[in-house]
Amino acid sequence: MEHDPAEAGVARTYVVGDVHGHRDELVEALHATGLVDRAGGWTGGTDHLWFLGDFVDRGPDGIGVIDLVMRLGREAAEAGGQVEALLGNHEVLLLGMHRFGGTEVPSDFGPRSFARSWEMNGGLLSDQEGLTDEHVDWLTTRPVVALVGDDLLMHSDTTEYFYWGDDVDSVNDGVREVLHSDDIVEWWELWRRMTTRYAFRGPDGERAVDECLAAFGGTMVIHGHSVIADQVGLPPALIEGPYHYAGGKALGVDAGLFVGGPCLVVPLPWQPPTPEDTSWADEDDEDEDPSPEDTDTPGEPDTPDDTTKPD
Repeated sequence: MEHDPAEAGVARTYVVGDVHGHRDELVEALHATGLVDRAGGWTGGTDHLWFLGDFVDRGPDGIGVIDLVMRLGREAAEAGGQVEALLGNHEVLLLGMHRFGGTEVPSDFGPRSFARSWEMNGGLLSDQEGLTDEHVDWLTTRPVVALVGDDLLMHSDTTEYFYWGDDVDSVNDGVREVLHSDDIVEWWELWRRMTTRYAFRGPDGERAVDECLAAFGGTMVIHGHSVIADQVGLPPALIEGPYHYAGGKALGVDAGLFVGGPCLVVPLPWQPPTPEDTSWADEDDEDEDPSPEDTDTPGEPDTPDDTTKPD
């Protein structure tokens, strides 16, 4: 998935992180940016808008968010614009629950099932009940990584994407193959690996970003998945913008909408604000140890995925 907004004559490109079922807040944020009207209809003209996944779970209307994004994709295309979306780990969980339910996943680590993880990670019965074949077809054809100009978009701040390939097309093809299979072990690997996080933090973080950029392209990684407030040690309500870190090569855009943070609609390419505008965030925080609640065993997503220990 490679797109060059400059060549297409696009006025602007925007990216949105994890929405987690908060449709009304999403519409409000898009309206404030001029991309939709108050009813949620596309007004962005030829602009491009990318979602980084995690539409569902933890919020009141995950299926409503998916419906909105699908409709905006059609409306934007008619206006000469574009709305695209990456697959997040919670979409994998939604689909895994839909396909496998409580079927046990073969494991040496004790009981594993999509139903158990779905319940523990904020799954809503209303999302499962509202899921249609059209939603499944759309979700299972989403990419998991995309190169947009010089920005490498991915949902999770992890290097686990290399499990499926060492270039953008190989990774997306590998994940799509899993999503169209009945291999519950590989489905679980997809959920488990995309649940890992924090690969770009700490003293080795910049090196991990460099590995991704060298393989997949671009000069900056833009990701969701890891709540900015957890990264910088502030309440979510105090977050005012993206988190720029890893030597300036990574940008986290998940402001924790489901825990009271704002819904960020971030313009790309990202232009860092002046230092006085980012007094709420200190990049030195990335080297601190995770808070006490972030101490679960990495890569074991039967535990809530927002309490996964850094890689």
